[in-house]
Amino acid sequence: MNELALAVFASETGAHLLREPGTARWRAHVRAFDVRGYERCLAARGLRFTAELPSLLRAIHDPPVGLFVRGDAPLDVLERRAVAVVGARACSGYGASVARSLAREAAAAGIVVVSGLARGIDGEAHRGALDAGGTTVAVLGCGIDRDYPAAHADLARRIVESGGLVVSEYAPGVEPAPWRFPARNRIVAGLAATTVVVEARERSGALITADLALEEGRDVFAVPGEITSALSAGTNALLKLGAAPLTSVADLGVEPTDPVVDSPLLDLLPATADELVRRSGRDAADVARELVELELLGRVLARDGVYRQGT
Repeated sequence: MNELALAVFASETGAHLLREPGTARWRAHVRAFDVRGYERCLAARGLRFTAELPSLLRAIHDPPVGLFVRGDAPLDVLERRAVAVVGARACSGYGASVARSLAREAAAAGIVVVSGLARGIDGEAHRGALDAGGTTVAVLGCGIDRDYPAAHADLARRIVESGGLVVSEYAPGVEPAPWRFPARNRIVAGLAATTVVVEARERSGALITADLALEEGRDVFAVPGEITSALSAGTNALLKLGAAPLTSVADLGVEPTDPVVDSPLLDLLPATADELVRRSGRDAADVARELVELELLGRVLARDGVYRQGT
């Protein structure tokens, strides 16, 4: 099968194709398709195509015919141990801190962080991996030559410049469309042995990623949230369905490496968040972010609004 010709044909027709369709239009396309010429055009734009899928992605029930790739990192990046970190686009500050901290810890331990380059949790996961000097892979729901959202163009650039990859099953020129993102999510789930959902509304696209991971027998974790928060409705529903709760990076088998374990806030406990802001003289957002990281590391426990040192 000519995987590159099929991937380009699917992109041009707007069809979701995993095998040759056997139509007259397809036969005409493949007869006229210049594989080497197309590959040269991709290379001139800093892009490439591979039909050699990583083993985990190849194992899903509907793998793509291949992947278009942006970035010079070797393709064996896609074979390394990976965790997918996904969640709401309109996330809370707490969710953003959790995603960034988890991704930073995972990347520092040598785990590749996979996400979808979207706003919110996805973007914070990529940034957390970059914070640690680690490797992250972004999966697009549009053509490989596009940055979607456009506001994340600089983030995509940083990913490839830091030894990561941007990948898509869609050829250059393909516009983002609503149906392409659920298809994209199966690749996010397929590249990782473990998926973590940080925050998700009841009908969030992140839940599609989690469902796909569960169907493939992969590990799925959900960060528990407040039962009164709409942003926690999806993650709490996942917990009911059998996803494992994630309350610490240790749940992923990752040893804490973040220097925040020596935080001066620990010397001010027990205290409420407001008391910590007053006593430390620091910005409230910085204190809140550090408290989240300390909770994830198991160094701080919160109960009834009061933070205490963990055991």
